[in-house]
Amino acid sequence: MGTNEGGCRVVVVGAGAGGTLVATHLVTALSSRFRVELVDPAPTTGRGQAYSTTDERHLLNVPASGMSAFPRDPDHFLRWLRDHHDPRFQPHGFAPRAVFGRYVESLLIAATEFPGNARLVRRRAEVVDVARAGNGFVVELSDGDHLEARAVVLATSSRPGTAWAPAELADDPRLIADPWTQEIPEVGDVLMLGSGLTMVDLAISADRPDRTVHVVSRRDAVPHPHVLPTTPPVPPPPGVTRVDSLDQLRSTLAGHVERTVEATGDWRAAVDGLRPVTAQLWRGLSEADKRRFIAEDARTWDVHRHRMAPATARRFDAIAAEGRLQRHRGTIAGVRADDNALHVTLDDGTTLRVAAVVNCTGPVGSIAADPLLTRLAQSGLVRPGPAGLGIDTADDGRILGTLPDTLPFLAVGSLRRGNLWESTAMPEIREQAYDVARVVTRSMHGESRRRPVDPYGLTLSTSQDAADRYNSALGRLLRLQDGVEEGLAEAVAADGGFVQAHAALALLGHEWGATTHWQSSLRAAHRAASERHLDDRESSFLDAVTTRLRTDEATGAAALLRHVRLFPRDALAVSVAVPTVAFGGLTSGTQTAALVESLGRSYGDDWWYAGQLAFVRQDQERWAEAEDLASYALSVEPASGHAVHARAHVFYETGDHAAGLAWLDEWIRTRGPEANHRSHFSWHAALHELMQDDVEAVRRRYERELAPSVVSGSRVVVDSGALLWRGRVTGAWTEDLPVDEVRAQAPEEWLTAPPTGFAALHGAVLLAADGDAAALAGLADQAARSEDRVFRDVVSPLCTGLASVVEQRWNAAAATLTDVVRTMDPLGGSKAQREVVEDTLVHALAMAGRTEEAAAILDQRLSRRSSALDARRRAAVTGAQHTSVDAAGTGR
Repeated sequence: MGTNEGGCRVVVVGAGAGGTLVATHLVTALSSRFRVELVDPAPTTGRGQAYSTTDERHLLNVPASGMSAFPRDPDHFLRWLRDHHDPRFQPHGFAPRAVFGRYVESLLIAATEFPGNARLVRRRAEVVDVARAGNGFVVELSDGDHLEARAVVLATSSRPGTAWAPAELADDPRLIADPWTQEIPEVGDVLMLGSGLTMVDLAISADRPDRTVHVVSRRDAVPHPHVLPTTPPVPPPPGVTRVDSLDQLRSTLAGHVERTVEATGDWRAAVDGLRPVTAQLWRGLSEADKRRFIAEDARTWDVHRHRMAPATARRFDAIAAEGRLQRHRGTIAGVRADDNALHVTLDDGTTLRVAAVVNCTGPVGSIAADPLLTRLAQSGLVRPGPAGLGIDTADDGRILGTLPDTLPFLAVGSLRRGNLWESTAMPEIREQAYDVARVVTRSMHGESRRRPVDPYGLTLSTSQDAADRYNSALGRLLRLQDGVEEGLAEAVAADGGFVQAHAALALLGHEWGATTHWQSSLRAAHRAASERHLDDRESSFLDAVTTRLRTDEATGAAALLRHVRLFPRDALAVSVAVPTVAFGGLTSGTQTAALVESLGRSYGDDWWYAGQLAFVRQDQERWAEAEDLASYALSVEPASGHAVHARAHVFYETGDHAAGLAWLDEWIRTRGPEANHRSHFSWHAALHELMQDDVEAVRRRYERELAPSVVSGSRVVVDSGALLWRGRVTGAWTEDLPVDEVRAQAPEEWLTAPPTGFAALHGAVLLAADGDAAALAGLADQAARSEDRVFRDVVSPLCTGLASVVEQRWNAAAATLTDVVRTMDPLGGSKAQREVVEDTLVHALAMAGRTEEAAAILDQRLSRRSSALDARRRAAVTGAQHTSVDAAGTGR
């Protein structure tokens, strides 16, 4: 590179939405010594073909809530609309495309107004060539200028093609080859070739009372409309990304759509749910199947995936209903031109007399259709993308050709369609623009190598060795295996400045009660962060962890949940947020379901996510779905602890105790030795034995797998202590309960100042098992004074009710626990865990002589699932009731 100026210059080729967003991010991220040159001959900026219209009737085909230009600020466009267009605009509304173009341009203008940002130069010229020059590039413009640059980003759009036009039409000025730059005649009928969204908008614009718009297309398939209110996306079917042929994919997706329609009444939810896996599905097809899909399925996909705004559909339908639009299935066979009109013959023999033929076939995606790409292909800088679409690119947008990947040469938008298939809508463009700008920014600061990523593609600012160790530890966390903290410690040993690993150690130490080291890990994370350039996710994670660890529970939970909303593929943060066998979680009940279901658009059919969703489905009593999801997750990753946990609950809640016990025992034998929280799986097995009324088996399992000699920390309270109390109140194990040794090993704070409602539930149960009414009364009083509503409204009466049981004040216990059972969902944990409170209520009712009420609870439970234990308990309660009646009849 010949000048220092070139080393500080980035050239962005194309000033449509994608190129303008890249330029916006670069201007913001780079300092004033850098220059960003945005090159495009178009008179406008930020519009391109998609948003260049001036017709306010041309609406976006995505609601305003989905059109933010910033991936981490989903409401940005909606706020802008209310400030600059309509203060009453609603999230589900569809804004004019011209307004969106102004929005994109305004972002770049705003970025240039800060004097410390990089300088922007807007050049109105064509780029005719890009050539390597040392460690940079020379960009040749159509006006004769040559720009030296350190980085180049291609953001050009594909151009409309007219290879379909007969010779008689190709050179006729009445062929409107590019309808966004050429005027459609005001008078006379028109023929529009192609039936996509372009045609819909142009038909609305061209409509006149005395005109017929003829629409000709091979399949006569018009985009479907959006329907309001929208149905939430349904996650893709498990395993869809692992199909190995187009035929199998068609069958799988057809079944998915059919099931979704049965469940929701709307096929749109099925199609929308495929968005997170669309690129995977495309990449999974062979080259031959990709080309078959383009030829046979692409049009069907497009009309279902890319839909009309409801208002657009109404306008279009009205034109057709009033006879001013006619649709023809076929192609143009020939054209005869005279001075007055074009006489177009279709392949079915129909002849149409029109004033113009409008090209609505859409852009041509091949290199050959673009002079710049053709030139770059000849020099080897680019090569065709898969199936001949666009150019070949890596996952981070780097263009694949003869250049080394240390030279920042990248692409965004439709050029990447061959690798991604869907690469033209704003949800894809905004992510690409952000990611590409991040790569370029690092390159401009001298960072040539790619940073490692975690299993979900999130950047790790560290060495490859440290990243490998971190990813191994993260994998163990996702599988619920031992060795997570040890693996993270190895990662920070390999790179003492690894901020993400230090922050993860701090968070896990805090959540798992290892208070001896989380403070030092957090301090180490902040020291490292002051010396290392982090990406947005890493900075956000550190901020969220810091808030979680240094503030109150509600503030800390809100901070971590906000991070998850911004970076939903941060699986470690999600793991902490969702209540599971490993974590108490930050949500409960319907909040948890909403959170996990919302993550489907980010994880698709990922095995770990399938295990998480399976647990939600079992909690919703959707047993078949839970079993399908768990089975799929285990087929991909047999060690998936979340899937095992969900499946264990399915077996339990459906009363399939014998099969559940056999399956769990085998998993515990083969996978259990590596499992973290393995005692919880043993607790599940013991529950099956308890439900079968096999008390001796429960005792043996307790001694072997649940005694304090083999269980420690919080699990000795959650699993061991809870099992002992359940054994006592169900009458299955009433003597020689080894409660003393469990309490001796229990974390003291769980019994005196429990950190969460879940901990309080299990701490209180252990105190009850130990007969400590005084400690329960103290905990009840402490909870009643808490600022946390769950402690005040649920934990406090729970402790009071359990104290009444210990004191054998049965009616008082029954009255209090009846209310608790109705309100205890916010305590967290599973229904099976909270069921210990219901078991205690049944015991109190029976001891109070209120046998009909006790029997009614057991009847309701037995109607859901079989249980030899509950059947015996019900018989005992009924027997007590008959004895009481007999005694009354004899005057006793």
